[in-house]
Amino acid sequence: MNDTDLASVLDGARVMPVLTVPSAAMAGPLADALAAGGARCAEVTFRTPDAEQVLKTMAAHGGLTVGAGTVLTPEQVARAVAAGARFVVSPGFDEAVVATCRELGVPVVPGIASATELMRALRAGLDTVKLFPAEPLGGIPMLSALAAPFPQVRFVPTGGIDAARLPAYLAAPAVLAVGGSWMATAAHLERGEYGEIRRLTAEAVHGSAT
Repeated sequence: MNDTDLASVLDGARVMPVLTVPSAAMAGPLADALAAGGARCAEVTFRTPDAEQVLKTMAAHGGLTVGAGTVLTPEQVARAVAAGARFVVSPGFDEAVVATCRELGVPVVPGIASATELMRALRAGLDTVKLFPAEPLGGIPMLSALAAPFPQVRFVPTGGIDAARLPAYLAAPAVLAVGGSWMATAAHLERGEYGEIRRLTAEAVHGSAT
């Protein structure tokens, strides 16, 4: 399992909305808004009671490739894949989560926060990792410092990134894609601001293509 697998699943998408969706009723309108904004992938976090149904609804939306995020256990991996997840993202590195993803044939992107954790991921045969939480860890300087001794690694930085910081991350050669929640926040969803979600998504996707 390597970055080629994930890159193939993402099909060139470089901006990944990271979604914490409190209600399954929001999933359809949210998927429509993201797709209308040009998003081709999304990560649904397993942080809410409705996460599985949200993932299932959004995965059925023809315009999006949907993965599961905040996956902490093998049991969650199995539930996510059954719900339609095409890839799995975890905040940290866990051997059992990685093994289950391999068994089920889905790319896994474990979170790392240090060179030691990155070396553990490499020993497990992974060459794509999630730098998390990217901004609190030091942002672009931290990413560049890790990329220098590990040129074979591709990063999906996530955590504290917003629209203003996005271009710098996308310009980093080691970055495969960037995850962020600013395009569809809890406040946007609570207020039903799907037009604003579409606008922010289009802005991010357009910026990633320039």
